[in-house]
Amino acid sequence: MTNVVLVTGATGTVGRHVVAALTARDADVRTALRDPEPVSSEIADVGDTVAFDFTKPETWGRALTDVDGIFLVRPPVVDKSEVGSFVDAADRVGVSHIAYLSTLGAAKNVLVPHHWIEKRIMATDLEYTLLRASFFMQNLLEVHRPDLVEHDELFVPAGSGKTSFVDARDVGEAAAVVLTESGHVDRAYDLTGPEALDYGEVAAIFSDVLGRSITYPEPSLVAFANRMRRRGEAVGFIALMCGIYTTARLGLAARVTDDSQRLLGRRPRKMRTFVEDYADEFRGTSRRTGR
Repeated sequence: MTNVVLVTGATGTVGRHVVAALTARDADVRTALRDPEPVSSEIADVGDTVAFDFTKPETWGRALTDVDGIFLVRPPVVDKSEVGSFVDAADRVGVSHIAYLSTLGAAKNVLVPHHWIEKRIMATDLEYTLLRASFFMQNLLEVHRPDLVEHDELFVPAGSGKTSFVDARDVGEAAAVVLTESGHVDRAYDLTGPEALDYGEVAAIFSDVLGRSITYPEPSLVAFANRMRRRGEAVGFIALMCGIYTTARLGLAARVTDDSQRLLGRRPRKMRTFVEDYADEFRGTSRRTGR
């Protein structure tokens, strides 16, 4: 159980929801931001803000002063060794507890950086909780919205594989639970949604909620990479997404657990709930229908 919580990645997909959930629990929140000004308008209450950069150790001291717990996220552009060095610094200054946002399957998948970082955390004297999350529903909004709005397509190279999508809001709430309640020390949780869906089923939900036909053309990895490249995405990011979707193609992303429900005290959100909640952001001018 912790009092002052440092939240890294506070403007990110999950971090903003961690901040909101901790604030709702009256925790003393410190948000670590590369550029505290301006702070994202999507964060309702950022608490105490501090300039922080994994690649600049000179920013770590202020960020870690009097901190009891940390919500730790590795930015994709940051090398795992820099995150490891920050973990060691947190251990040296007496931080009590780290909740690390990992990925489903990291315990056995030595190819992902999360595996290495988990081992680094467990090698310290820090109390830890590993939050191994499945694929975020919010990625459909943050990455794939142009295809949904402009082409009425869910254009991802996942084949017929199923995914146990999890809502980032639920992950943020789960993080707040493990950082403010006892009983979660040196534990690992596999956070998934309540169901595993293939992308044809996801497209059908979008069609029903949005009132227009959304298709899933099952593009190849090459076709997906080419479209993302034309959109201006970085090669490294495209490779990361292809790796994620290959996991689904191979049938390795479908596992559903009850860890989210046990932490939240309720069923995690379903895909339909997510689409309904964000429906206005998925509505726009469709090239195919003219809506």
